[in-house]
Amino acid sequence: MSSEIESFTDAEYPADPYPGAVPNRSFVHLDAVGHVLRSGPAGWLVGPNGLDEWLVARGAAPLAGRLPVLAYGSNRCPSKISWLRAELGLAGPVVVLDAVTEGVAAVWAAGLRARDGQRPAVLAAAPGVTERHCVWLATEDQLAVLDRCEGRGVRYRLARLRTGRVRTSDGAVVDRPLCYLGAAEIRAPLLVDGAPVRCADVDQLAARALGGVPAPHDGLDADEV
Repeated sequence: MSSEIESFTDAEYPADPYPGAVPNRSFVHLDAVGHVLRSGPAGWLVGPNGLDEWLVARGAAPLAGRLPVLAYGSNRCPSKISWLRAELGLAGPVVVLDAVTEGVAAVWAAGLRARDGQRPAVLAAAPGVTERHCVWLATEDQLAVLDRCEGRGVRYRLARLRTGRVRTSDGAVVDRPLCYLGAAEIRAPLLVDGAPVRCADVDQLAARALGGVPAPHDGLDADEV
């Protein structure tokens, strides 16, 4: 087993254009650096050490004290995580697990972001569709920061997702993960010619120019928190 910790910096994963660049692997993020996570028989590892051991050594909550939150937009981007630290007071290591979703998709929202005019993502039902996203394992304090960032109760609602399946890269199925779903009309899926537009199919530049109407619903089965 290697004693080296594979790491990367925020500069390798810029936040613009939305949703930003995303590592194709699981990582734990702290001080503008992402440390690659690997799964082993005993759980997640940072280099030769168990992730729980690594977290506790830095005064952070272990995995048992964290909540799974499906991240399908910019919160997967390391530079965005550092933005949350600088602008909204996010503290402590952020655990981000590479994941595959089935039956749901990130689609472009009907409205634009107020702060930069970019079009954000929202989740919608997508039978038969498989996508790659992430699962944050967030502390209660980190979840409170995400609430502020996402405008919980105004732009997005926090819910436990029932639709589809979420499976992290170690093979574990995440049952009913927390997820920010559209609440306001500006965060409803955008319908173009009657259908939502997947973020995987259209980039930000083209998405900003889309014309359409807000969908009446996202098609998801979820229990609002």
